Amino acid sequence: MALVKFRKRNQLEPWDMMNTMFRNFFNEEDWPGLSSQWAPVVDVSENSDKVIVRAEVPGMTKEDIKVTVSDGTLTLTGDKKQEKIDKEENYYRSERSFGSFARTFSLPSTINADKIKAQYKDGVLTVHMPKVEEAKPKQIEIS
Repeated sequence: MALVKFRKRNQLEPWDMMNTMFRNFFNEEDWPGLSSQWAPVVDVSENSDKVIVRAEVPGMTKEDIKVTVSDGTLTLTGDKKQEKIDKEENYYRSERSFGSFARTFSLPSTINADKIKAQYKDGVLTVHMPKVEEAKPKQIEIS
């Protein structure tokens, strides 16, 4: 997946609006059993020095998550275990997701793959991907 600029909802192209309509129509809450997979939500941002990926993975430990970089691709994988259900409790609704996930992102050529660092704190995985020196903007002094 290539990095693209964020656009507000009212700036969507017609085909994006159609995709959104279909996604909303096939909402798992309205159609139980349609999908049992889950994937953490991800924010991707960029500044002059690096690209940052933040993934929400609540209820997991850092040992449950794996971050790999190969051939210009960043992959986040993990397995969220289901809590043991107490048979004496009567559940009215159970909406928490569990299971394996994999998210893959294409990295721009400006990323220095050897210096990528990841940290996990309070249910958020943060991956810092520094840019190579040549890709950083340089201030040119006017003489």
